[in-house]
Amino acid sequence: MHHPILLILLTVAGAYGAKLWRDDVRAASAGRPHPHPLPGATLAPARATVIAIVGALGLLAAETAGEISLGVAAEQSRMTWLLALYAIGGAPVLEELIFRGWLVVENRGRAVLWLGAGAASVAFALLHPFLWEWDDAGFRLTLTRKGAWSTVVVLAASLWFYTARFAPWNPQRSLLPCFAAHAAKNAGVVAIKAATGFMAGLW
Repeated sequence: MHHPILLILLTVAGAYGAKLWRDDVRAASAGRPHPHPLPGATLAPARATVIAIVGALGLLAAETAGEISLGVAAEQSRMTWLLALYAIGGAPVLEELIFRGWLVVENRGRAVLWLGAGAASVAFALLHPFLWEWDDAGFRLTLTRKGAWSTVVVLAASLWFYTARFAPWNPQRSLLPCFAAHAAKNAGVVAIKAATGFMAGLW
């Protein structure tokens, strides 16, 4: 995952996905909607984006306070600046398009919508390598308090991003608040790591 070429490719893919999404929004705004637009390719009120960002930063504050309370703040992983670039510029678009976009069960009622969101959020959290590692030595579980706490926070963040898309204050179910909130949280993580000495070189 941290191979520099892969990170560059994923960051470029995120930027391209953002372009396609913006093109779909512009086409719809011009009255010429794409027949198969990307999910959530609609405009959102500014307050929807602000609410989403504030909620995400609140989760980051809770995550940081929890790490301090549990005594695991010094166990956070190191991050390269190339990984940071992907975390801010690539992951928010790619992950939101997949999880809060395509992996959504719509038109079957709110109960099914949120059951699907809950299941997808569990998968989203477990896909982050906090409870496991996969390297040259193979796959192994890493069941630690730090890993468990980070997984819980990612689960909460995923549910918040779903809320940011389907809450009444985002009437067109735009993905823009999700993109912004995800990028803001990841940027906050990078800032904290930079301030505490956990950035580890370019790549």
